[in-house]
Amino acid sequence: MAGSIATQSVSQLGGPVSVLARQKRDHVVLNGLLEELGRTTGDAQDEVLHRMYRLVFPHAFAEESVLWPVIRRALPDGDALTLDVEREHQEVNELVTRLEGVGHDDPERTALLERLVAVLREDVRDEEDVLFPRLQTVVDRRRIRRLGIAWEVVRRVAPTRAPPVVARRPPGNVLAALPLSVVDRLRDVSDVAARRGPARVRPAMRTAGRGLARVAHRIEHLSVLRIGEDPSTRSDGPA
Repeated sequence: MAGSIATQSVSQLGGPVSVLARQKRDHVVLNGLLEELGRTTGDAQDEVLHRMYRLVFPHAFAEESVLWPVIRRALPDGDALTLDVEREHQEVNELVTRLEGVGHDDPERTALLERLVAVLREDVRDEEDVLFPRLQTVVDRRRIRRLGIAWEVVRRVAPTRAPPVVARRPPGNVLAALPLSVVDRLRDVSDVAARRGPARVRPAMRTAGRGLARVAHRIEHLSVLRIGEDPSTRSDGPA
């Protein structure tokens, strides 16, 4: 088996368009954000979390839609390998959902942040040291590059929020992509306007954001979006 992709060059990973090189680049950015997170508090910390979420959730969605099905088909233990990572992704979603419900002074916040950082670092290590080296043993460089293109396309249109109720496997997650992506991006716009826009429009943007959150909540709870999930990653989410 090839060594960790963290120690491989871009050429060894199949070139800059390969899915492995793209994954490694995102992981480097994520590491920087996690370090920045530990140096910030209050509103500044919220800004770092916002940037981190917009990186992590589309990244994970594209993995689950494009890469993990390939690993499950190509490796005899692929189902178990990907399920471990899916459980990590699910815990991240649930932690973020809980974080969004606590204030800066809530005593639970520190523990939630510490656990979030720990799970994200564990997820990176599992992917870079185990899953992707195994993928390299069964997929040639040409396909690694094709997967990189497909992964990037899906990432660019993926939901940008934590959907803890939606299945982590096709077809449920694929069916969720379009409606949640549209709502999530509208929420992103309203959130930015609520934080940085003119004072006179901020209340309206916060109201719009809450309304869009309710729409997303209803979409996530559609039963068809649970098709394909493993019971160990199932969550009913907040009521």
